[in-house]
Amino acid sequence: MRTGSLSMRLGLTVSLMGAGLVLLLASLAYLALTHELENLARKGLESKMEQIQHSLLQDLNTRDISARPHSLLDLVMGHDNFYLTIIGPAPANAVLLSVGARPQEPLLLDFAARQTLGFLNWTDGRDNQILSASSLMRLHTGENVRVLLSLDRSDDQALLSAYLQSTVIALPLLLILIGMGAWWLVQRGLAPLQQFSRVAAKVTTQDLSHRLAVDNLPRELNELARGINVMLDRLDAGVQQLSQFSDDLAHELRAPLTNLMGKAQVTLSRARAPDEYKSALESSTEELDRLARIVADMLFLAQVSHPAARASFTAVNLRDEALRVMELFALSAEDKALKLSQAGDAWVLGDRLMVQRAISNLLSNAIRHSPHGSRISLQVDTHHQRVSLTVSNPGTGIEAQHLPHLFERFYRADNSRARTEGGTGLGLAIVRSIMSLHQGQAEANCVPGDVTQFRLIFPTLSATPQVP
Repeated sequence: MRTGSLSMRLGLTVSLMGAGLVLLLASLAYLALTHELENLARKGLESKMEQIQHSLLQDLNTRDISARPHSLLDLVMGHDNFYLTIIGPAPANAVLLSVGARPQEPLLLDFAARQTLGFLNWTDGRDNQILSASSLMRLHTGENVRVLLSLDRSDDQALLSAYLQSTVIALPLLLILIGMGAWWLVQRGLAPLQQFSRVAAKVTTQDLSHRLAVDNLPRELNELARGINVMLDRLDAGVQQLSQFSDDLAHELRAPLTNLMGKAQVTLSRARAPDEYKSALESSTEELDRLARIVADMLFLAQVSHPAARASFTAVNLRDEALRVMELFALSAEDKALKLSQAGDAWVLGDRLMVQRAISNLLSNAIRHSPHGSRISLQVDTHHQRVSLTVSNPGTGIEAQHLPHLFERFYRADNSRARTEGGTGLGLAIVRSIMSLHQGQAEANCVPGDVTQFRLIFPTLSATPQVP
């Protein structure tokens, strides 16, 4: 049965299971009662047959059984549901004694005589259930007589019928109680979900501060609530980061646009010589170039943030890529008399152009901040389950409070210096995005006045590829 209500579905399921369990228990109780009554009836017949055997062994013979059956009559008289028949020895097979209102002679034809005690269940003409026991018993004279003792089980049948009637009457009431109890339990069990609904109704893009209370929740819902809270934390952090990024981007774009508008307005305020117009256009071109680089970096960040970019990953040799980047920056290093060195070799899985971009960003920063005539090293190392490429350069260093924020977008440790050198504030953010895409990470550490190190950490490649 399909329904749109979870509580209704669970309530019906629990009710049906409860109803099935009650029917099963009622059936088992009926079977157990039937079996127990059967055992009691058999034990009663066995006990009476033992008493009859004891009486026959005392001093009775075939004539005494008919003439003075007082000891035998005492065993069955007063019990309206017992019927006793004693048959004489073969070949006459005469009925020596018959006690009870119902004759048993017709049963003798279907119930063969034997030495051990035998039982037979049968139904008389009034549909009464009868249990009979038969056995050959020896007299003290050595003769064998056949004893047939029957028990009318009408009282047992009445008891079973009364049990069935009471069960049929009580069963609907039990089912109603089970249904009501199941409904109450389901409503109580699902009550914490109402908190989920209330919190979900309050969450908006403008307000992601609401969280689910995890106290006193069932274990399953507790885990779900914690998972939802973690999701909300991530969403909140993402929205705040996006908002901060939008603010930073507007701030970064506003400065060059303001400069362009200011220069254009000043230049056009009066007639000027051609050289002045040329100078204004050259200055505007520099600002436009900076705007173009910001836009290009933003597009690249959007590209590396997409999971589909992993589809083109291949084996990349870090030593070869480091040497290529060093060759590209050879002229810039030569202008400051810097020496570039590389050591180590390792393979990683990634996008070759993106790995080059990450190394280029780190090396350009190292060249920009290294003192004249110093040395910059690129070191490739393998440590258990990771491969690292470290770019080290001497210099004034970076203060400790800036290190945790270096890879944030538009963050600058020295804002004025970075602007004069033409930086966009996105270089290290691009490095971090590239490493996140490669399931690695980027780190920075520095000893002020000594050496600054930026490290790219990659997962190890399972096997070194064969170089053709």
